[in-house]
Amino acid sequence: MYNILVIIKKQIRDTFKNKAILIQFILFPLMTIIMENAIHIDDMPEFFFTKLFAVMYIGMAPFVTTASIIAEEKEKNTLRVLMMADVKPWQYLIGIGLYVMAICMVGACVMSVGLPSVDRGFFVLVMCIGFVISIIAGACVGIISRNQMMATSLTMPFMMIFSFAPMLSMFNESIKKYSTVVFTQQLRLLFDRMTFEGYSQTGVIVLCGSAVVCAGMFFFAYQRKGLD
Repeated sequence: MYNILVIIKKQIRDTFKNKAILIQFILFPLMTIIMENAIHIDDMPEFFFTKLFAVMYIGMAPFVTTASIIAEEKEKNTLRVLMMADVKPWQYLIGIGLYVMAICMVGACVMSVGLPSVDRGFFVLVMCIGFVISIIAGACVGIISRNQMMATSLTMPFMMIFSFAPMLSMFNESIKKYSTVVFTQQLRLLFDRMTFEGYSQTGVIVLCGSAVVCAGMFFFAYQRKGLD
């Protein structure tokens, strides 16, 4: 527990030094507040921007940040120093995951402020589910990447799918048909319903399947690459 807390404190300090990562956490909550209060269009769905940016936040911030942190520390040999300081790989990975989750949950709570109080708990819970899947996926990319540039290249296509497929599916039936297999699209449908009641079996399969696949890929990548 001590080593995990040290990793979390280290990442908090590093975040304030790394403006690119800090912007990842601030951008979407800030845009949500601005857009919800500045733009009002007739017949626009209620809390449209909150739900839209929530999905984009899930598909982008934890995924890219986790991959970037791990790849950057591998590139700078920070991990080698940590391992020599008796920090176990699982302690490091848990510390990174908890740190990214905690920061993202703060953003989720900020984004939920404009929602009715009865919906806030559900909204944050759904975002938490999405964060877990996204963090594990980001850890996979970070482990297999040799450096931060490689991590950025690998995350880009997946980030585009996770973040923008749900938005594009609202305007294109073909994209909507194929995007059902993307976990962020299923989360968007949950945001639209604001309840688990009557949720489709397909949605449950996609969410559970995404979590299992990401976890399987993570353990496979870790066994092959480790944190070397």
